[in-house]
Amino acid sequence: MINETECDRKLFKDFAKEIGYEMDDASLENFQIKFQKAFTFLPELAVFAGAYSVKKTFQRRTVPPKNIRNNIRIFFHNIISCEALTQGHKDIQIPYVKILPCTMSHNSTFVEGTHANVVLVIIDIDYLKSFLKSDIEHFPFLTRKDQHFLIEEIMSDDILRTVNEIISNRQTEGLEDFFYKLKTMELLYYLFESLTHRDKNASNLKLSEKDILSIYKVRDRIASNLSQPQPINELKKLAGMNELKMRNIFKQIFGLGIYEYYQHLRMTEAARLLREEKLSVSETGYALGFENLSHFTRVFEQHIGLKPKKYSSQFR
Repeated sequence: MINETECDRKLFKDFAKEIGYEMDDASLENFQIKFQKAFTFLPELAVFAGAYSVKKTFQRRTVPPKNIRNNIRIFFHNIISCEALTQGHKDIQIPYVKILPCTMSHNSTFVEGTHANVVLVIIDIDYLKSFLKSDIEHFPFLTRKDQHFLIEEIMSDDILRTVNEIISNRQTEGLEDFFYKLKTMELLYYLFESLTHRDKNASNLKLSEKDILSIYKVRDRIASNLSQPQPINELKKLAGMNELKMRNIFKQIFGLGIYEYYQHLRMTEAARLLREEKLSVSETGYALGFENLSHFTRVFEQHIGLKPKKYSSQFR
């Protein structure tokens, strides 16, 4: 008799085989799968949603799938608002979206005892362009000849809501594939709508793997302490590059300048504390290093669109 764990692994292996993705049994042994869902609309589109915990620390190099050749891969990480995926998991971080081209492989480190959840959308670029049409000019990374880019975006409330509609255990009597395809396109709409707010004049540098690793060290340092900004001189040393290059690469990947990104993370965390931890406005402001609550209110409204008191009242 096949047990539940073997069924989970078989589902993932079948999905990986269908899209032409290399995944060995040894890597799968290191995961405890909590939840997964997969559907394909080849050769244009494939979607996988899953939650897992890591049983043993290991590294693996992730390569692009072979059966959607001219694709981009869009990872929706840390979907913290879905109770079914995150119950009891306190280490899941701020939700974000990562976009990679089909030409880019990357190394991933999985740390024992950590938990993660993700929705992966793999979509053919020409198929995506057929929906974007004239709006393609807002997204120059889709037309780059070298196809060597990396973009990360913080999830908006619309993106989070739609992701959770995809991963929810929706019971359907029919048209299930139709539903998931429409929801995936809705999800992509909200993502690309968010990307339209990026600076069109931002640098368009070809990124090396070393540059990417260095900038993520900078990002991780910024995110490690949201109660105060990190000194630029320390971030330069950490990145191992001059300030101008560091700022340009950071803005190209994350869409915001270093301080803007810090403030955005700060306000995203403030919203979470108000929404999920039920902290008061003053408790939230002081927890994030604000001495002046009027200043906290102004910054929160700039980033979230509502004053913190009105925002928190929606979840009481």
